[in-house]
Parts: sequence; C-alpha cells; structure tokens
Amino acid sequence: MTAHPPDVIDAGRVVLRLFAQDDAERVAAAVTRNLKHLEPWMPWATEQAGTLGVQRELVEAAAEGRRKGTDYEYVALTHEGDLVGRFGLHRRVGPGAVELGYWLDADAVGHGFATAAAEALTRAALELDGVHRVEIHCDEANLRSRGVPTRLGYRLDRVEHDGVRAPAEVGRSMVWVYPPAG
Repeated sequence: MTAHPPDVIDAGRVVLRLFAQDDAERVAAAVTRNLKHLEPWMPWATEQAGTLGVQRELVEAAAEGRRKGTDYEYVALTHEGDLVGRFGLHRRVGPGAVELGYWLDADAVGHGFATAAAEALTRAALELDGVHRVEIHCDEANLRSRGVPTRLGYRLDRVEHDGVRAPAEVGRSMVWVYPPAG
C-alpha cells in the first residue's frame, strides 16, 4: 500500500504524468481546440477554461490536492509526447473509494488511450492506503465514456438522478465500480 500513486505511470499505449506548470499551455490549447467535443459532457468546458491563466490555477490546485492526498491529476501523453487528454483520481466519493475521471482530445478518441489509462489508474488507485473501490461516473447518454468501465470489467452499481449539468446530459449518472464483486 502507498500514500500516493506514482508520479509517472506507463500504461502501454499512453504515459500518465502528474499535471505540472510545464503542461498548462498545451492543456489550455487542447481545451480550446476541443471545446465543441468537450462542452456537451463537461460542465467546466468553457472558453475561460482554455486560457493559460485558468490552467495555471488548475496546476496549483492539483499540486495542493496531491499534498492533501485528495486528488491526483495527470496529463496523458503518447510515447512521442503528444497530449491526448487528462485523467484524475479524486477522493470525493466517500470512505474507502476514489473516483476516476477523464477527458480525451477528439483526435485521440477510439485509439484505446482512455481504456489503457483508466486501467493503469484503477490499479494505482487500489494500491492507495485505505482504498478498496474505484468509481467511474458518467452521464447515461455519454456512450463513449461509459464504454471505458464496461471494457475494464467495472460493474454498474447504480444510476443516480443528479440533474443536467452539461448540454448533452440527460441528468442520470451511471456509477460504475471496481472491483466488480459487490
């Protein structure tokens, strides 16, 4: 068991590295480039989120979350160093559990990056002190996002009525859990 997941995780198809100030500019550019792709599903996906200032603030917040042991934010990179998305582990779903969240660049969808990264982060999360469950939450209408936990053997635990937060949502969040026995 460990207090923190690794700073760098090689997930095969993709490398996960802690989100750092050096990443702020290209994450801002990726958010801006992907607004039409992200905005239907991500309430935070706004023009403001694509600014360097906001991304620098998010890097600082990520560092603080890591210091507190509550959040672990990663950039996802190809082995050639191209940014393909962001991933995170968050201790916001109750004792003994972490939530795994993610978004991908539109051009990275369908290449196995999300599945590989989520699989590696699931393993890392279950190595954290006191963690015995990983959850992935996604709106019922987000077919791409819900494909990731399905491919990894997560079990659909429940569907929560939580309201519409982004334009394409139907307000029903699927909560997937791993390990699937329950």
